[in-house]
Amino acid sequence: MINFQEFPSPNFDDLKGILRGEKEPERVHFVEFTVDPEMIIYILENYTEESIPPLTRENRVEHMDKLIDFYSMLGYDSVNIGGLDCFRNLPEFRARILKDTADLSRGERTWVEEGGGIIKDWKDFEEIKWDDIKPDLNLIDKARKELPEGMKLTVWSSLFEVILERFFGYEDLFKFSVQKPNLVEAVFEKWGEKVYEWYKRAVEYSEVGAFFHADDLGYKNNTMLSPQFLRKNVFPWFKKYVDLAHENDLMYWYHCCGNALSVMEDLIKDVNIDAFHSFQDQIMPVSEFINRYGDRVAALGGIDVDKLARMNTSELRKYVQKTLKDCMPGKYALGSGNSVTNYVPPENYIAMLEEALKWR
Repeated sequence: MINFQEFPSPNFDDLKGILRGEKEPERVHFVEFTVDPEMIIYILENYTEESIPPLTRENRVEHMDKLIDFYSMLGYDSVNIGGLDCFRNLPEFRARILKDTADLSRGERTWVEEGGGIIKDWKDFEEIKWDDIKPDLNLIDKARKELPEGMKLTVWSSLFEVILERFFGYEDLFKFSVQKPNLVEAVFEKWGEKVYEWYKRAVEYSEVGAFFHADDLGYKNNTMLSPQFLRKNVFPWFKKYVDLAHENDLMYWYHCCGNALSVMEDLIKDVNIDAFHSFQDQIMPVSEFINRYGDRVAALGGIDVDKLARMNTSELRKYVQKTLKDCMPGKYALGSGNSVTNYVPPENYIAMLEEALKWR
């Protein structure tokens, strides 16, 4: 049984000072990009007396209080909200719906259609009602009212990933980056501005502590598109988002799956991110990242999701202990390498947090 009294109270300002290298950590802080709704429901229903209906995209605003209760009682300093939910009047995107086979199944799982998106040519581009796409502040308006003392919101959106997966599709973006570069640049310009508008509205809220921008740039061995492409089409927008955050004394955390080592210097030196998130041991363990870059940028998470899902609990505890030994004290917060998925055993998720409580 979880002893929730052992978990600390939220203190985002303390976390902020640690990640900026302005103070030494007295404890291990937690950061997650997301915890799957099925895991949240399982924890609430099995370790507390609370009961809630399934969390869905349609009712997450209604049940924002339960979401924040979950993070605060487990000692998190922030709750991450955003994504496509932070826009109104989006065009209808394509997706593939398949059975969800996880132990904590949601019934169906959505997969991206990799071949092509909704833009094939200039006609498709011009038919999108770009001016109608507006920031939606409902998530922030609801969440800010539920925050306990010391906790902040982090807000996120995606630039490259939405264009890759939704507007063009993987295969078409790869082809069009060579065959139709002007069309690709136009889409980056339009969507990049929409993301900026969302962040610009978000900084108006004192409850927002950081942008937790999410764009998966890589696969196992490298970035999906060349560093030159990213420097031309992606990183200038990242820099605008970073500058907006810093001008308002917010942090800019960057979630990126895949191998982005070929552009890490761009991200740290030129874009000026404050923290990097998403680690896979087969690419670079978080401890190695800290050894290489930790004097210039903070690291978030690092407990490899494959190990979090597959190891028995005893093995996982030893793995977490070693990670903490290698990474603490420093500009670091513990969490999964990517997210706490619904195929992670709940006992493993709790064990990860419990090991952090033992660190001194």
